[in-house]
Amino acid sequence: MHRFLVVIEKANGNYSAYSPDLPGCVATGATREEVERSMRLAIEMHVQGLLEDNLPVPESTSFAEYIAVE
Repeated sequence: MHRFLVVIEKANGNYSAYSPDLPGCVATGATREEVERSMRLAIEMHVQGLLEDNLPVPESTSFAEYIAVE
């Protein structure tokens, strides 16, 4: 099993998502739920493609943190 950080951003009228550990793996959707489903499929396809091409699946090294400031 692999785990990857996914960043979801609200855009003008839709949502977009990407994973910093999987360059080029992106998705969009009309709602947050839709973009999450689309991104899961995009990651599954991306990883499957790497495996089929006998390429290594990158280890997840990204992390996220909220920082509060006043």
